[in-house]
Amino acid sequence: MERARVRSSNISSIGYEVNSQTLEVEFQSGSVYQYSRVPESIYEALMDARSHGAYFNDHVRDNYSTLQVR
Repeated sequence: MERARVRSSNISSIGYEVNSQTLEVEFQSGSVYQYSRVPESIYEALMDARSHGAYFNDHVRDNYSTLQVR
């Protein structure tokens, strides 16, 4: 999955696959996680957020099934 770089102290890049509704987040630590069944509207809001980290913590973390891929 392609990810776009973002300016964040915690998140390095973010990607999204529309058909599977999979959100992929790479953290500054190098860890990569995939979040399942994330609506496209959440992805779009995350990308548009003033603080990607704050939006992620408030709306994604602990709200979707998670798989660590790296």
